[in-house]
Amino acid sequence: PQAPSARNDIRNCSADPPYLPPTATNTTARLAVLRGVLRTHGVHAYIVPSTDAHMSEYISERDARLGWLTGFTGSAGTAVVTRDEAALWTDSRYWTQAERELDCNWELQRTTSIESIATWILKMVPAEGNVSLDPFLFSIDTWNSYSRALHGSGRTLLPLETNLVDQAWGDQRPPPSSSEIYSLPAEFTGSSWQKKVAGIRQRMEQHVRRPTAVLLSGLEETAWLFNLRGDDIPYNPVFYSYTLLTNTTISLFVEQSRLSEEARQSLRSGCPGPLCVELQEYGQVSAHLRRYAQGNVTVWLGTEYTTYGLYAIIPQEKLLEESYSPVMTAKAVKNAQEQEMLRAAHVRDAVAVIQYLLWLQRTVPQGQVDEFSGAQRIDAFRWAQEHSRGPSFQSISASG
Repeated sequence: PQAPSARNDIRNCSADPPYLPPTATNTTARLAVLRGVLRTHGVHAYIVPSTDAHMSEYISERDARLGWLTGFTGSAGTAVVTRDEAALWTDSRYWTQAERELDCNWELQRTTSIESIATWILKMVPAEGNVSLDPFLFSIDTWNSYSRALHGSGRTLLPLETNLVDQAWGDQRPPPSSSEIYSLPAEFTGSSWQKKVAGIRQRMEQHVRRPTAVLLSGLEETAWLFNLRGDDIPYNPVFYSYTLLTNTTISLFVEQSRLSEEARQSLRSGCPGPLCVELQEYGQVSAHLRRYAQGNVTVWLGTEYTTYGLYAIIPQEKLLEESYSPVMTAKAVKNAQEQEMLRAAHVRDAVAVIQYLLWLQRTVPQGQVDEFSGAQRIDAFRWAQEHSRGPSFQSISASG
């Protein structure tokens, strides 16, 4: 095998001068700005995850903070920036990609455990130092893991509601999505949203703790509950939102101007009354939850999709925690109409795959097909099918 230094598609930081491939991003200016922001806030280390505020598997460009800061575009990773050092942790799927995309400002750590991140932080941050993060980008479990790892070390884990990467990114950060949020026709859902809400309220009444509200943070939870769809995140038919559902009220936190007329009418059809959806601005969820949690209430939430930032607003004794919210578990059981639609969608997709295999059989012998043009072709066959809204992930196309 070639010595790593002989490869010209990955960086070589030990060369003099250091060698960077054309795929690497120069992050010197970005890090300088971020470090200025760190000093302003009295922070010694800042942790940057690859997630968004809803623990989504895929994220929008606007939420790609890790990618902007480091140049690394893999789907999983964690960066830590101190006043002098910067490191990126990612798993073995992405080591080669990271060596192609990072410049020499970054140390690549070939592990992903929070213990290894904390060990590095303890080495780099002086005792009495502040280790900071945005609590609205970390799951409850991840926050607790960092908290345990730093406990008793003299370093303080400091949640900051102002995102420091966003401050450094400034007006270069992509704008939020402005595309329309639309209603899914009844033929696809097999159940009205009013019926779904009634089902969730019934579960609340039957629960031994008798919760007064359910908080929904996962984007697919709100989309499913109200039979709404959007395209804020590539390959995912969702839109940025939260829901707080009580026994008598429904609050939907969403950018109201984006709702189609039909969607708005559907949500407001039960007003006034217990099936009236009160539309609130997306950014108001924390303030609303804080007010609600002052009463004699119990809030039911799923810990898998709720960030520590929202979780910490609700006093511990007023929380009902389960891994998944009752909406997530209800959504997992498909009604007869949804089952029928799933089967029909698979038949249409099978047609596209068969068309593609036939096309390959005819064209590969001519020597004109590569993996990329093949992926474009199967996407085109799929788009041509009725009801297509695009693939559920980028086609993974490989041969040989």
